[in-house]
Amino acid sequence: MLCGMMSAVNTEILMDVWQRLLADPHKSWVLFEHGTCVVLMAPDGELAEQATAILREFGPVHAGSSAGDFGVIDLEDAEGWVVTGHHNDVLTYVGPDEAVDQSEITVGLFGRSKRHRDGTELHVVHVEDRRGAADPA
Repeated sequence: MLCGMMSAVNTEILMDVWQRLLADPHKSWVLFEHGTCVVLMAPDGELAEQATAILREFGPVHAGSSAGDFGVIDLEDAEGWVVTGHHNDVLTYVGPDEAVDQSEITVGLFGRSKRHRDGTELHVVHVEDRRGAADPA
């Protein structure tokens, strides 16, 4: 039952959500297959590689450690939630139709499981490179 729901949010919907949530024109970010977004506060070199390195370290869930922690943000600019983890710039989107119920614990655990999948599969689906967007000094 859960596996079918994992594919409920497609890449175009995810890109649209993250473009609205990360409206700052100077923030570069990388989107992974299951809805995890890595915001690159200091984008450098190949963005997909940089984001993959962060997610490889901070995506997988390790029970009993800070890697199992999560927070849930109820979104104002989009339907659904963002689930945070132990790295401030690793965020996972959970759509309104994905979670079995809308309790914070259910949404958080579901988002954490999506982050774990992204952190182990590491499949980049979109790179938003906004390094050139900065106004020249």
